[in-house]
Amino acid sequence: MDLSQAMRALESKGKASTKRIYMNHGATEPFFGVSVADMKAILKQAGRDHELALRLYDTKNGDAQYLAGLMANAGAMTKKDLERWAKTATWYMVREYSVAGVAADGPHGWSLGSKWIDAKDAGVQTCGWASLSGCLATRADDELDLDGAAELLARVEARLHASDNRVRYTMNGFVIAAGGWVPALRARATKVAKAIGKVEVDMGGTACSVPDAAHCIAKMAARSTKKRASARC
Repeated sequence: MDLSQAMRALESKGKASTKRIYMNHGATEPFFGVSVADMKAILKQAGRDHELALRLYDTKNGDAQYLAGLMANAGAMTKKDLERWAKTATWYMVREYSVAGVAADGPHGWSLGSKWIDAKDAGVQTCGWASLSGCLATRADDELDLDGAAELLARVEARLHASDNRVRYTMNGFVIAAGGWVPALRARATKVAKAIGKVEVDMGGTACSVPDAAHCIAKMAARSTKKRASARC
């Protein structure tokens, strides 16, 4: 599958109803309104094609950017590639799921995530917190910087409520990831979750809500959640 074929496939899967939902969540043109399930069907047809993924991302079409993250070879993504992707993502779904997922699945997820959370741009910050969460969800505990993660939990407790809208959402997600995926951090993460309490995020007038971190951690602990094979979804 080449770039023009991939774009035609995406366009054919676009739905007005999906596009309206994405726009309510902050998506910006150009994009077709393709569900993630339909993107995965295209991915199954095209296969993992790293060069095509890079070209798809550079179209600046939101659906193509999301598909690019699913299609890319995480191990082949350079820091320069990931930096460019984080800065040019068209909306939060691309930043927090596609870009963050491919970053976390590769060797640079933790280092770049730690850098991105200090970016001036709030969108890049969200990509950073989501990348760090993906690392916690997928990497063995002995591969993680647990002291660094504990320091980040303290940072979340101190700064979450004064942070930007989607940054609050991804910070809350980091607390859930720390407590839910890493038993050694569970008590500390639960304490932070209770300290931050209810997290208010503008969800664009949709019915979506912010997960309660303490409840999510307890639920994950109760079912002995195993690490995920991939941060991408």
